Amino acid sequence: IQETRLWNPNTNSTASMRGKEEAHDYRYFPDPDLVPLIVDDAWIQEVQSTMPELPEAKKARFIDQYGLSEYDAGILTASLDMANFFEETVRPLENIKQAANWTMTTLMGMLNAKGLEISASPVSAQSFCELLGLIEKGTINAKAAKTVFEKMAESGKDPKEIVKEQGLEQVSDHGALEVLVDEVISENPDEVQAYRDGKTKLFSFFMGQIMKKTRGKADPKVVTPLLKSKL
Repeated sequence: IQETRLWNPNTNSTASMRGKEEAHDYRYFPDPDLVPLIVDDAWIQEVQSTMPELPEAKKARFIDQYGLSEYDAGILTASLDMANFFEETVRPLENIKQAANWTMTTLMGMLNAKGLEISASPVSAQSFCELLGLIEKGTINAKAAKTVFEKMAESGKDPKEIVKEQGLEQVSDHGALEVLVDEVISENPDEVQAYRDGKTKLFSFFMGQIMKKTRGKADPKVVTPLLKSKL
């Protein structure tokens, strides 16, 4: 079949546009001044190796390599600068989904508010990675991290420096938190009895009391099992 076909990128298929004549009807003839062009596999591979990764290929790789949804991958590969920023950020991290969420909400939200492109971000990929690493390690919680990020965007300071200055490091010491849990339980006997009688929604009340005593710095991953064991 000799015809011109249209490529549809949405369905990855072709459709017929119009039929074509036989070659001799076009009056083709060889040009004696042009030597034959031999395209071998080695030359094709050499050319392919110098080509940049195309947007659709990058998006597909983000889905496969990072386990992102098609929607998330589409946002993070919408521009080359954003894709590069994200990859530099997540390279040493474990929680890729968390990094993607922070990039698409907190980081992009800040950029939109300031009217900036990612290339002009006051928070570098390296600093952003350090911040997310502090969350992963349990050094700070997500609420404190938002505060740290705002300070980073304003001052350009290192996240660890801000955490130290603001006293935002999360309290994770088991012994210290156990003392606070015991205090909260002894200070609220009526709520403890109500909880044991089946009002389990009061658990959030006890968590709130612990957070109040630690100014929101208690590590929930440590406090939660402690409270459950005591109640």
